[in-house]
Amino acid sequence: MTLLDRPTSDTVLAAPHGTAVLDSAHVGDIEGALGRIGLGDTARPRSLKIRLATMLAIIGPGLIVMVGDNDAGGVSTYVQAGQNYGYSLLWVLVLLIPVLIVNQEMVVRLGAVTGVGHARLINERFGRGWGWFSVGDLFLLNFLTLVTEFIGITLAADYIGIPRYVVVPLAAIALITIMATGSFQRWERAMLAFIAITLLQIPMLLMSHPDAGAPPNRLSSRACVAESPRTRCC
Repeated sequence: MTLLDRPTSDTVLAAPHGTAVLDSAHVGDIEGALGRIGLGDTARPRSLKIRLATMLAIIGPGLIVMVGDNDAGGVSTYVQAGQNYGYSLLWVLVLLIPVLIVNQEMVVRLGAVTGVGHARLINERFGRGWGWFSVGDLFLLNFLTLVTEFIGITLAADYIGIPRYVVVPLAAIALITIMATGSFQRWERAMLAFIAITLLQIPMLLMSHPDAGAPPNRLSSRACVAESPRTRCC
């Protein structure tokens, strides 16, 4: 069996040690918060309801990945960049979006063809040393991200007048509770609930009364005009 061979139910259990194949512990139905796909459901769904449930089961994790960067550290960075540079760096997105699409599409293909995760593929191709480095780097980044998350929770609590010594422990307990359930379906539902909460940014944006003519006409960070004492140049 090569690295790119798709494991079957027979090779899953009979594969030799050190081969990057999907083990039996990860074989089963795909049960997401928005739908379920059975292990043997290989035929094309006939009814519209089943097709919709299948699509929702697939796009559920994609939605979580899509808004994964909308955390406290990311949002604060976006705001700071907007304050310093205005709209002058929007052209960079034109270059970054295709790169992001290509990279994520390649990762999806890699997982679909091999049937295993990224860390196991690194162990198989480059050795356990680089595998441990990849996992350790991931844990470190996750830890630092959690630190920024709780810093954001603290700042938000101070802004709305809630004691931080109450909000931060409650947030930690909620996070641990979600993870301790051991159910991906419950975890995904909780994450989708948080995603729904982030939709509040849309009415918040409208409440700030943005200038609709600013993006095409004011690409410079110094192009804002102080029309009132509350107006602040970028």
